[in-house]
Amino acid sequence: MKFTPTARLPTFAFLLFAAGCSSTTASISPAKYDKMNCPELNNAVGETATDISRTAIARGKVANTSVPTWLLGGERVKTAVANRETARIERLQQQQQVIIATRSQRCRSSP
Repeated sequence: MKFTPTARLPTFAFLLFAAGCSSTTASISPAKYDKMNCPELNNAVGETATDISRTAIARGKVANTSVPTWLLGGERVKTAVANRETARIERLQQQQQVIIATRSQRCRSSP
């Protein structure tokens, strides 16, 4: 089967869309972290930092993707996916701030 530019269009668009939907963020609930002990809070900070890094790397890959000129709307999709990843990073940073605040109140020896 020979792939023509028009046959690649739906596949490329789907891959860009799927990259932005690969992970979702749970809502930020301070009550969730009130029940955790200090080692669990430390672990949660680390996991959130890992998620932030992973999302930033994915955003960078999307932003650096070269979209062919024949792919109509490709730049718009690329921008939308990068914006979605940016919003996810912001939510993760807010979540991390909540965890850090909870940890600083409950665990006096933590930085």
